[in-house]
Amino acid sequence: MTRSQRAGADVKLSGRLAALADWVPEGARFADIGTDHALLPVYLAAGGRVPFAVAGDVNKGPVEAAQRQVKAAGLDGIVSVRQGDGLTVLKPGEVDTVCIAGMGGSLMVRLLEEAGRRLDGVRTLILSPHVAEDQVRQWLVDHAYVLIEEKLLEEDGEIYTMLKAERDGEAEAKKRNAELYDPSLLGFGSAEVPVPLIREMGPLLLRGSDETFRRKWESELAKRETIRERLRLSQSDEAARKALEWEKAIAKIKEVLACWPAAKR
Repeated sequence: MTRSQRAGADVKLSGRLAALADWVPEGARFADIGTDHALLPVYLAAGGRVPFAVAGDVNKGPVEAAQRQVKAAGLDGIVSVRQGDGLTVLKPGEVDTVCIAGMGGSLMVRLLEEAGRRLDGVRTLILSPHVAEDQVRQWLVDHAYVLIEEKLLEEDGEIYTMLKAERDGEAEAKKRNAELYDPSLLGFGSAEVPVPLIREMGPLLLRGSDETFRRKWESELAKRETIRERLRLSQSDEAARKALEWEKAIAKIKEVLACWPAAKR
């Protein structure tokens, strides 16, 4: 066993990082954005899964920690540690697979939007937003990426959403996404799922998830019901209007969850 392989074997990934690592294609030219200690790139490079990786982070502390990790693993020639905001650490065409995890969906979308030509040649996106997943799914649709896998993973009391998407040609991506977000193809019978709610809940998760999906959305319902009750306590007409909107949204989610077990069986 080489020094780098030993170092890779010593890297202990969380369940979430291990699941994300499993999605990285063999032989990918890989970038981990918001890398922290470069655990994911070191693990993949040491195991021979990727021939080249970029570990990027906006903050100096994590970058220095990543540099130490890469040096200790003897992977300086394979893993390039860089400091910068989002995908600005990349050159156009440099990588074909990008992972972004551990941040909100709105920030993730901003980083992807500002990447511009740095996404040239990036076929695979592996993303794990902890909120605003609907914004991420919409960005993928708008930029000819198609979801091929979605997964929920529960770890240390938190439920993480993970998305894997691949870029396709404009026409083919439009066709595939239209089918993916078509309410009539979800198999929920009379419970029509509006497209905005499909973006929130996840088209693939709705089609074939497990009880983690139910726990996640029962928790979401509790949060939304709290907001609705706060609005009801207000005396303003605007608050009453918003409370009614929240009530309709809550009722639709409950309807979907009520139909979901039968659809899965």
